[in-house]
Amino acid sequence: RATTAALVLPVALLAVVAVHLGLGASGVGTGDIIAHLFGRGDPFTGDVLVGSRLPRTLTGLVVGAALGVAGALLQGVTRNPLAAPDTLGVNGGAYLAVVAVAFTGVSLGPLPAGAAAFLGGLAAMTVVHLLTRGGVLTAGRVLLAGATVALATTACAAFLQILDTQATQGLFFWGNGTLLQSDLTRPLVVGALVAVLACCAPLLARPLDLLALGDETARAMGVRVERIRPATLLLAVVLSAAAVSLAGPIGFVGLIAPVALRSLGIRNHAALLPLSALLAAVVVLSADSAAQVVFPASAGHGELPVGIVTALIGGPVFMLLARRIRTGDADTGAAVVVGDGLRRGSYRLFLGGALLTLLGAVLLGLRIGDADVGWADIGAFVVGMGPDGASGVLGYRLPRVLVAALAGACLALAGTAVQSVVRNPLAEPSLIGVTGGASLGAVFVIAAVPSAPLVALPLAAAVGGVVALAVVVAVARGPRDERRGGGLDPTRVVLVGLGASATATALVNVLVVGSQMNIAGALTWLAGSTYAKDTTALGWLAVPAAVAVLLVLAARAVDLLALGDELPRALGMDLGRVRLLVLGAGAVMAAGTAAAVGAVGFVGLLAPHLARRLVGTGTLRVAPVAALLGATLVVVADALGRWLLAPVEIPVGIVTAVIGAPYLIWLLRRRGTP
Repeated sequence: RATTAALVLPVALLAVVAVHLGLGASGVGTGDIIAHLFGRGDPFTGDVLVGSRLPRTLTGLVVGAALGVAGALLQGVTRNPLAAPDTLGVNGGAYLAVVAVAFTGVSLGPLPAGAAAFLGGLAAMTVVHLLTRGGVLTAGRVLLAGATVALATTACAAFLQILDTQATQGLFFWGNGTLLQSDLTRPLVVGALVAVLACCAPLLARPLDLLALGDETARAMGVRVERIRPATLLLAVVLSAAAVSLAGPIGFVGLIAPVALRSLGIRNHAALLPLSALLAAVVVLSADSAAQVVFPASAGHGELPVGIVTALIGGPVFMLLARRIRTGDADTGAAVVVGDGLRRGSYRLFLGGALLTLLGAVLLGLRIGDADVGWADIGAFVVGMGPDGASGVLGYRLPRVLVAALAGACLALAGTAVQSVVRNPLAEPSLIGVTGGASLGAVFVIAAVPSAPLVALPLAAAVGGVVALAVVVAVARGPRDERRGGGLDPTRVVLVGLGASATATALVNVLVVGSQMNIAGALTWLAGSTYAKDTTALGWLAVPAAVAVLLVLAARAVDLLALGDELPRALGMDLGRVRLLVLGAGAVMAAGTAAAVGAVGFVGLLAPHLARRLVGTGTLRVAPVAALLGATLVVVADALGRWLLAPVEIPVGIVTAVIGAPYLIWLLRRRGTP
């Protein structure tokens, strides 16, 4: 099979290259290029070929080869079939580093930009290691850590883009992966580096083959695991960084190519590494060709980044692979208990402190903004005696602050529900596809039915979130779950959700580009915003709030989910049904909140996590404190977003992510792995 693949893939790559060179807006086709190569073409064809087509095609070849080899290395060294530069957060870290350099206004050449991307990818890999250090190292746990890092780095990059749109202009399309190049300089320089690194990769083939048998067996066969593993990871990070610096973060290519070859029975790394490079190049160029055919530049559509197409392909592939993978987390028993038990008086003290903190955040939200309002004006407004100007400003801000508080509380309780089912403190609604589905539903209404009534937007978002969860649960119910009586592997739900979220995000980007929507406006909504929210939005949050109350009333059943599988069954609990109900409650809360304020991330991760650290693990204790902390976080984030760059507003979801990422790192350094 390896020999057959070695014969077929080069032919397929040549065919795809020929097709790719013939696509473009200039009207120069494949026949014109062939005629030019035989000396029968005109000068215009030569200019188009050298100035536009060759740089784009060469970029696809370089990026595909780099990501294919990097994916094969990562899957081999981690023994994880879902490992890839994007799923482990490496692409996200490299992307953030390049955006940070662009934000400073420094113009770097190909190699310095690649060095910055390498440092960013290496930092992301280090954070993933910190998140997974200690305890049972399972495939699901590593992927959850990688997804969390990817969310944080992407949000921080978006924050920098909003801070200085002029310095970072054009990075939206580059951030989704694009092969467009102005000349051959960058592809040739980066391509030479990738060629050298790819030639070094086969030196690791035999050690990686032995590592597949386990660390102890590899050591017995003479492999220095403590040296081979870091060297392999560093090589994969360098290759990924080279690809990101050249074409932006293109997702799932490093996952699809090695997995497809392994499914054919090709497991020897001496054959797997070069064949992964060839197949990944075929995937990248085919995806870019499809993007140019579906959205031709001559039709007046915007450019469709190739990374969106690879995500449309890779998202469903990831979901199917996650359905088959054995995460190992279902067999680890009860969840790790985080936090100590508290006396009743101590708990009341924490609860009162959280309530006072929320009150202070609300007052701060009323105080700061682009219009100056004093504390005396706020006091007079409360008793109904404020001046007209201040009362008008506060009358606008108060509903917005209340919406932010209620949305934060609902997101925190949604995160509590998801974490109780998954038994992992790194889980949150955006990781199970709910937020992505809600975003897809809302953007579909905006793009397809722009004249739809205002109420259609929250309804579409809510339906999208619930449908996304239904799809995730249906796909995640694997054969082993059916034999166990219809239960769900908690971590598999999140892994499938990651694929669903990536697919939904890609579809959202297709709608944005295809309908020529205002990209800045769409990104602001997708990042989450309380801009111009009034009492109507409070009505939209009524259903999520009611579900949150029901979740607290079912605290005993939620607590039993943390005790593993066997004990709840022994107590007569229908584990599969309870997990579905709790996940459904989390989906309704998250989707309903997204309908009101857009996609706000990290609140469902941070608030329950911090609440458990403060008051223990009982749901009756965690839920109220988490709700207050979540409300405080969103209110403060909204106030900072209005104040930092006033009158320009930073979406609240970006601020929560920027706050959340340092918190996670600080928490790990102070208390160790959750």
